[in-house]
Amino acid sequence: MARARLNSGNASEKELPKAKINRESLKNIGKLISYIKPYRGRFIAALLFLFVSSIVGLAFPSFLGALIDAAQGKTHSKYLSGGLTVIGLTAFSVLFVQAFVSYFRVVWFVQVAEKALADIRRDTYFKLITLPMNFFSNRRVGELNSRISADLSQIQDAITTTLAEMIRQLILMVGGVTLLAIVSIKLTLSLLALLPFLIAFAVVFGRFIRKISRQAQDKLADSNTIVEETLQGIANVKAFVNEAYEAKRYNGNLREVVNIAVKGARFRGIFASFIVFCLFGTIIGVIWYGSSLVSHGEMTVGDLTKFVLYAIFVAAAMGSFPELYANMQKAVGASERVLEILNENAEPVSINAEDNIIKQKISGNLSFNNVNFFYPSRPEITVLNSISFDATAGQKVAIVGPSGSGKSTMAALILQFYYPQSGTILFDGKPANAYTLTDIRNQVAIVPQDVLLFGGTILENIQYGALSASREDVIQAAKQANAHQFISNFPEGYDTLVGERGVKLSGGQRQRIAIARALLKNPSILILDEATSSLDSESERLVQDALEVLMKGRTSVIIAHRLSTIREADKIIVLDKGIITETGTHEELMAHDGGLYRYLSQLQLESATS
Repeated sequence: MARARLNSGNASEKELPKAKINRESLKNIGKLISYIKPYRGRFIAALLFLFVSSIVGLAFPSFLGALIDAAQGKTHSKYLSGGLTVIGLTAFSVLFVQAFVSYFRVVWFVQVAEKALADIRRDTYFKLITLPMNFFSNRRVGELNSRISADLSQIQDAITTTLAEMIRQLILMVGGVTLLAIVSIKLTLSLLALLPFLIAFAVVFGRFIRKISRQAQDKLADSNTIVEETLQGIANVKAFVNEAYEAKRYNGNLREVVNIAVKGARFRGIFASFIVFCLFGTIIGVIWYGSSLVSHGEMTVGDLTKFVLYAIFVAAAMGSFPELYANMQKAVGASERVLEILNENAEPVSINAEDNIIKQKISGNLSFNNVNFFYPSRPEITVLNSISFDATAGQKVAIVGPSGSGKSTMAALILQFYYPQSGTILFDGKPANAYTLTDIRNQVAIVPQDVLLFGGTILENIQYGALSASREDVIQAAKQANAHQFISNFPEGYDTLVGERGVKLSGGQRQRIAIARALLKNPSILILDEATSSLDSESERLVQDALEVLMKGRTSVIIAHRLSTIREADKIIVLDKGIITETGTHEELMAHDGGLYRYLSQLQLESATS
């Protein structure tokens, strides 16, 4: 274990941060331990068996001492008297009991820990997927995934191993010291006078070596970053003929890794030599002093053997505590990070599908009434300022404007991903809070610019719009979305795996699957967020045809950069820096000299013809 920790090649194993163990942190970890309550009977039995197993373990040095004394014709004690056969059979009987008890202790601890951790993992995931978008905008996916994997695994280790081992070592240490004193108070005092200093030195020196090890791991991680950056940007490296520069940078970093690792090896060698010398020196010193007591008739050979074994028990228990305590600190830190998620305020969304059925139907009328909004993470920047407009059911409303003007933010507000700081959003004349959140989201669909598909089949991705839809319904939606033909050309058809994020499909194919998904959902309000901006001409034509089918009979909010795609809109809203500067049809806005819409339209026309 020490070799693994001090080797610079273990940079991939990221060490979890520790937390101080105090009243507050123990209170926090107590909240997670409450997950053990449904299995407390088995947990208490496992603790009882742990106690019995540890106590029985303390009996074996006494059996060994008794056997040695019996072999010399001496009576070891009134509790272990009799011949070699009696003592040996008794020892084997006790060993069988310990083996029996140890088996159930291990199995029950693992059963309790696995079930409790599954409950914590389930509740953490359920809470995560019901948290508001603002929570995710302030955190990285990798960090959240770490909380469900690494943090919960650390808590699992604490329940299954660390907690049980700490109790076991504590029993061995206290029981061992007590039995040492019973065997020989003189030897015990001489041993206890020396042992704490050795352990304290080992702990301090061990921390110093781990610090050097972490430095080597950090440097190696830096070199891995260089490799990753170079390979990701290999085209730039070659275009600027910087192979030599990157090679020098990588080689210099590796030299630093080697220097730090060699420095750590020197200290590790000193540490190992010192520990070996002190360990065996202590054993020789104890046996030396004990032998003199044996020669003076103050103790038997069996007692001396028993004392040495108990001394090893105590030393091993003391030596294991620093690492066990460090692991418990990691578990406390992990529990605090998991509880941060569990204590977050979730959206009013149920994880039971039956609770999320539509209760109030929305016809499609949409209104923004003097809406003001800024993102909670950036309160100093007003994204939308006094936004007001109306869209009647079935109308096509386009929102245009320069990048950063707030177009996509309006789409997020319609979906109730965020809520305005002032003003109201109305559906069919009622404020949004008059509906349940699931009622709104069940009746609003979005086709984004960058379509994210899940890693399953095409059928499953389309079916995501309505999980209860039949295969025939999916095929019908795909036909309306101009997707059926290219899907049928795949050997597996609708059972084709799309790959992670849909990488096996082109941009136009992903867009048409997203449109089929939206058609299957059959929304009252449709949001098209730059749905054709990144497509080639042929794909754009196919997607645009599919969108015309999708928009038919629905309120459509079209966010577009290409103004040519929204000329037929019933109403065009022009946004600039979060303010509506113009509203009207294409013809009305083009007739407005000096207007932003006319300027953007002419700019795009010049770009297209140049």
